[in-house]
Amino acid sequence: MRRREFITLVSGAAVAWPRTTRAQQSAMPVIGHLTGGSPIKPYIAAFHQGLKEGGFIEGQNIAIEYRSANGQYERLPALATELAGRGVAAIFAEGGSGAGRAAKQATATIPIVFLNGDDPIKSGLVSSISRPDGNITGVSLYSGSLGPKKLELLRELVPRSGVFGVLMNRGNPTSEAEVDAVAVAAKAVGQEVHVIGASSEDEIDHAFETFADKKVIALLVASGVFFGNHAQRIVALAARYALPAIYDRREFVAVGGLISYGTRFVDVFRQAGIYVARILKGARTADLPVLQPAKFELVINLKTAKTLGIAVPQSLSVAADEVIE
Repeated sequence: MRRREFITLVSGAAVAWPRTTRAQQSAMPVIGHLTGGSPIKPYIAAFHQGLKEGGFIEGQNIAIEYRSANGQYERLPALATELAGRGVAAIFAEGGSGAGRAAKQATATIPIVFLNGDDPIKSGLVSSISRPDGNITGVSLYSGSLGPKKLELLRELVPRSGVFGVLMNRGNPTSEAEVDAVAVAAKAVGQEVHVIGASSEDEIDHAFETFADKKVIALLVASGVFFGNHAQRIVALAARYALPAIYDRREFVAVGGLISYGTRFVDVFRQAGIYVARILKGARTADLPVLQPAKFELVINLKTAKTLGIAVPQSLSVAADEVIE
């Protein structure tokens, strides 16, 4: 049951991954959609909802060109250049800061709306939050800064001494920033952590085998679109190894994960859609400040906690935005 909401809910209805015909492209404005991961249907539906709120519906008065790197981030520059060459009216770049940077490098004139987890100033996307420069603005999740809080929550759930595991996607700036922050926080409280990188399904499997060999007693899964694309696999492995784990989004908890703390992703995808719609109506990126989440969502799966033999502290249950029973 949901305890409280901090942003208006968006329908999570699944949508088909659409195709756009050239006839449509020639008859209406075209949006380029660049992602570093694979499309996640509820997020795409939320993006479409934001566009609809701004008066745009795919196939009626806009068309969308989709380009996905499917986790192969080195492909992003070529995909961004391809979209820029199509002469799209705007580019929505999501799935890590690499997508935003690739779009920014590909064009200095086409408006860009990014969605990423990094500090957009540190990652070089903009030099100002309130008044973005150049042709780019967007939504920053700041998920890379949430590592210490996730570590704190995990230690509250698993208070016994032992090694904590950290699963990260090496090469993903958001994941790397979060793990660096976790390492500092862990040292401050005397918590030993063992970090393993994974950027493929086989590496995820191997990482859990290594965590078991190292007698890891709890796991922090770093933020990033790659792990989001493999949520069911990661949650299943955590269950197989009876490993309490914390994640960055509720979608993990909805499929059986123990706990999550982070932004409600459907809300930020919706907001990105609203920004793209405003740009299509003539708004300048410089007049659209980079948005940041006002609150973060804590979700707990009590059924999973019971299976793992974990007694959820009342303080966490009360603080949770949603408890799945």
